[in-house]
Amino acid sequence: MSMPDEGPEKTSLDALDRWLRQVPYAAFLGINAELRESDVIFTLPSNRKFIGNPSLPAIHGGVIGGFMEQAAALHLIANMANPALPKIINFSLDYLRPALLHDTYAHCVLSRKGRFISNVTITAWQEDSGQPNAIARAHFLTSENN
Repeated sequence: MSMPDEGPEKTSLDALDRWLRQVPYAAFLGINAELRESDVIFTLPSNRKFIGNPSLPAIHGGVIGGFMEQAAALHLIANMANPALPKIINFSLDYLRPALLHDTYAHCVLSRKGRFISNVTITAWQEDSGQPNAIARAHFLTSENN
């Protein structure tokens, strides 16, 4: 995980790195995060164990969905005053093109942070962020104290 030398971004990336190691599915997928300009970008490293269609080869859609859901939850945690694992309410995913066996990236936008429910929009891509492989929307139940 790349981190700036100092400042509040380093603190939140350090905390995010700890969460990435503590959430079992995020650790299994090998998800990492880095700061690019002012955005956190999540990465799903290329791994043959994630292949769902060996003829392309393409990453299994469930792996892409799981990666995007984890990225959204972790993005939400990074934006909480009192970080706690949010509970997923629903997750809507649109697959736009196959995700080939390359690193996959995700960018999240906190669309709404309410007292109890927060909405996150997620975009996943591989080589060109302008040509996403999938887009998703997630709704999470969060504590009023966040």
